[in-house]
Amino acid sequence: MKAILVLEDGTVFPARSFTGPGEAEGECVFNTAMTGYQEVLTDPSYKGQLVTMTYPLIGNYGINNQDVESDRIQVEAFLVKEYLPFPSNFRSQAPLSDYLKKSKVLGLEGLDTRALTRHLRNYGAMRVVASTENLDPDILIKRAKAIPIMLGLGLVDQVTTDRPFLWSQEKKIPVPEDQRETPWKGNGSSYKVVVLDCGVKFNILRSLERRGCQVLVLPAQTPAQEILSFEPDGLLLSNGPGDPAANPGIVRTVQNLLGRLPIFGICLGHQIVGLALGGTTFKLKFGHRGANQPVKYLKTGRVEITSQNHGFSVDIPSMNDPDVELTHINLNDQTLEGLEHKRIPLFSVQYHPEASPGPHDASYLFDHFLSLMGKNRRK
Repeated sequence: MKAILVLEDGTVFPARSFTGPGEAEGECVFNTAMTGYQEVLTDPSYKGQLVTMTYPLIGNYGINNQDVESDRIQVEAFLVKEYLPFPSNFRSQAPLSDYLKKSKVLGLEGLDTRALTRHLRNYGAMRVVASTENLDPDILIKRAKAIPIMLGLGLVDQVTTDRPFLWSQEKKIPVPEDQRETPWKGNGSSYKVVVLDCGVKFNILRSLERRGCQVLVLPAQTPAQEILSFEPDGLLLSNGPGDPAANPGIVRTVQNLLGRLPIFGICLGHQIVGLALGGTTFKLKFGHRGANQPVKYLKTGRVEITSQNHGFSVDIPSMNDPDVELTHINLNDQTLEGLEHKRIPLFSVQYHPEASPGPHDASYLFDHFLSLMGKNRRK
């Protein structure tokens, strides 16, 4: 089915739909990972975005029920060079097109994804409209220009949970109203971790559970006193979509919790930490999205290959608190990738130590979080 993708600057890319008729709009970004398209599709950090994959052949290993990072597809549309309708993999349970159709998410193929990616690298991420229903570029350009820009856009409330739940063995277990004060199960030796859900990926929860933690996930707007009422051993601030500066309530919550319990921030959580410490954030030209971003750990000189998905960064000059140490730097563009506090149990990273998709070079950070919780317990 004939389709077009129209960028706000007037650039038009012809395409074909492999999911039937439909339209989508939002910010267009690219991901450089060779595999992991199902994890990309279900990552809540992609809310509001149309994602193009730079790897040319997509769909070859199909879809399964395990490789998901949330309970639904989050991208607005999926853009590929060539779609393979006949997957070959022992884990495959359905072709990609069926998966997208079920969620009414538009999938386009036949795009010159190399040219599209180069355009976004040269001119930055842009607002776009994809359509099979209206093929008039002039009309779609006007629609693209009317889409809200990502700078200043808050999207966390669209992806956060609406009620607390415990994560256990790949399942969300809702916490009944009469058990909200004492939700924890099992013995007291395991670490009790509250995850503030700004759009959390399931593999963050899996990574904590594999290390023996009890994991309680709370809505993003949960206030500090309510978080403390659960008496957790630590707080994890999750990834999520949109502009971090558009979440002043979450920033205030973190400020009220500084020094009161160990805190670990990931991606958007890292940006929230930076804002809570008095820093500022800015929008990157085209962001970092893929499974091959080199990051240098300044304490050891070690270079980690990391999984990333973000369009904003904490501004290094704004982090002028002498008690804050910058720990990780992106070797491609020298942007900030990690920090820690010298006096209180607090650290954060811009990239994804839980991977999915991507390398596991940074999984040690979850062990570091457990170490901080252990030290805090012994005080």
